[in-house]
Amino acid sequence: MFVTRFTEEFGIEHPIVCGGMTAVGTAELIAAVANSGALGFLTALTQPTPEALAREIQRTRDLTDKPFGVNLTILPTIKPVPYDEYREAIIDGGVKIVETAGNNPAPHLPRFQSAGVKVIHKAVAVRHAVKAEKLGVDAVSIDGFECAGHPGDDDVPGLVLIPAAAKCLTIPIIASGGFATGAGLAAALALGASAINMGTRFVATTEAPVHENVKKQIVMNDERATVIVFRKFRNTARVARNSVSEEILSISERDGSGFEDVAHLASGARGRTEVLEKGDVEGGMWWAGQAQGLIDGVASCAEVVDQIMRDAYELIDKRLPALIATR
Repeated sequence: MFVTRFTEEFGIEHPIVCGGMTAVGTAELIAAVANSGALGFLTALTQPTPEALAREIQRTRDLTDKPFGVNLTILPTIKPVPYDEYREAIIDGGVKIVETAGNNPAPHLPRFQSAGVKVIHKAVAVRHAVKAEKLGVDAVSIDGFECAGHPGDDDVPGLVLIPAAAKCLTIPIIASGGFATGAGLAAALALGASAINMGTRFVATTEAPVHENVKKQIVMNDERATVIVFRKFRNTARVARNSVSEEILSISERDGSGFEDVAHLASGARGRTEVLEKGDVEGGMWWAGQAQGLIDGVASCAEVVDQIMRDAYELIDKRLPALIATR
């Protein structure tokens, strides 16, 4: 067992996090993550209404008696999202840890803090992490360029981003992007993080609510099997490489093209229905990180967490000390 600032301050057994993932962060997966001793986050906006989120929180409680959190991603949308109502559903559900992402979480912090809810904010740059600390969040999850989803536009990988953040922050840091192994956990701790965040690794688990074809594809894919899309539209995203993401990239590179030219391909509903539900891995755009290249099998959440912890302990306790010259 490792004791870090993250495990101590958040009351979690292992320094491993499963961050919020759209259409994936549901009760079955998050309860399994919690039961493994890690911290998982339900994804609030996967639920169509705040009332549905309240029910999903209760479903999770029915499956685990261990701590879990809720991700609240705050983004500008065409159709207004009742963020305040989602926030209240989280608080009323007795959830004590929230992961915020996207826009500035400041409007929600006073209410969370008054309810005794700890807030972890996801950031993709040191300057954003520093601002989040000044706002009063309890920890920062820092996303390196290797991550699935939106890594920002600075293209800084974790090997540089994590220690750069550690130099500037006093609150715990969760390292995110490219993590799937015990060696990654050991490296993150050495670089100044207090925990690691894994998304793609947890998608390739038996409890993840996605089609088996997706899990098998993640295992088959290597570290090159992702594509960076939407950079032209200042919404840089890393997704799995397939015919759809390649087409999005090709169209985006044309002079004069706009997001409206790829919107039908990039539809989240298409990705959820055709890929995650039906299992057509070429049927839409779906999220995956470079950590695919480190995943060699589908396993339960408990097996994944146990293996990572055993491997990290072996590295730190035996293999690395053996490299130190005694003469």
